[in-house]
Amino acid sequence: MAAEPTIEAVGLVKHYHAGDGGVVRAVNGVSFTVHAGEMVGLLGANGAGKTTTLRMLATLLKTTAGTARVAGCDVRHDPVGVRQQLGYVSATTGVPDRLSPREIFTSFGRLHGIPPDELPARVDTLLRQLDLRGCADRPAGRLSSGQRQRVSLGRALVHDPPALVLDEPTNALDVVGSRDLLLLLGELRAAGHAILLSTHRLHEIETRCDRFVIIHDGRVVATGTRDGLVAEWIPDRAGELEDAFFAAIGRQAAGAGGGP
Repeated sequence: MAAEPTIEAVGLVKHYHAGDGGVVRAVNGVSFTVHAGEMVGLLGANGAGKTTTLRMLATLLKTTAGTARVAGCDVRHDPVGVRQQLGYVSATTGVPDRLSPREIFTSFGRLHGIPPDELPARVDTLLRQLDLRGCADRPAGRLSSGQRQRVSLGRALVHDPPALVLDEPTNALDVVGSRDLLLLLGELRAAGHAILLSTHRLHEIETRCDRFVIIHDGRVVATGTRDGLVAEWIPDRAGELEDAFFAAIGRQAAGAGGGP
């Protein structure tokens, strides 16, 4: 792709000081890109550094070294600009039980500076796009988990950002809810959004993502398309993405490295 990436991580590093005086290297030199109209899956076991990486991209954590850019805005030097260009959905961030989807979208639209004369139409568009019109004025505490997750996504989309970062977006959803959310993400990708998501459910995104980034112990150990990763990591090329994933992290764990 010739165009500049919408999301670009450049040597991201995040170290923590442990209680025993040592250093925990949660993320150690992670680099990757996501372009407009592309969905990239960030894969890794628990503790691999996925959430830390996403939180640095969202400017919720400061980097120890390296940097990242979102739509040209640098996370270290222009965090406010990054937030204007990014929609972030966390696996642990809930929605207020007492507020309705319409109230939540309106509040966040105001925070993002959407003009008052444009905001109602924007909220209505989101409610329609997210299939929330039937419960638009119902308190979020009375919504299903799937509806609440769509509200969380709508909150991130209210300012129509070019980039989306999602941490385990299907974690609390059933099969139907997961399918519907991933179909919506596909529509957003087709509309030109750059989407980065992490998940443990490899089977859900195996055929939906354009590329994958596999990290292990805070480092990128493999990147590529589904077919490219299988061809690289499975000798007979007869495996699935999950097989390539385990082969890549297994070789890294054995000390042989792999990938960029």
